[in-house]
Amino acid sequence: QVQLVESGGGSVQAGGSLRLSCTAFGYYYSDILMAWFRQAPGKEREGVAAIDSDGSLIYADSVKGRFTISRDNAKNTMYLQMDSLKFEDTAMYYCAGSHSVLGSWWQGTGDYNYWGQGTQVTVSS
Repeated sequence: QVQLVESGGGSVQAGGSLRLSCTAFGYYYSDILMAWFRQAPGKEREGVAAIDSDGSLIYADSVKGRFTISRDNAKNTMYLQMDSLKFEDTAMYYCAGSHSVLGSWWQGTGDYNYWGQGTQVTVSS
């Protein structure tokens, strides 16, 4: 079983930056595809970015050029550097892990085996 723990959320003004972290416990972390999702009130959970075990990356169009996903397998930790934050980035952010290989399915929540508890990001305009 894998436990995922997010940290780094908070409140920031529009244009500011935050870095989220997700640490995994209990499995061979380096073998797992990792992703960040977010969910705003009243909206569906949406994929933000994903990084596979071989370092392959993918981003949602809404965050391309502003967010950077990375992972440090030695620390069992994934990061999401969020720059030029906008009001519409406000959401609960979740990390997720999957045993599948990165593909066009990545923004669907059903193929993820593990989820963190979430960390809140609030951007004021």
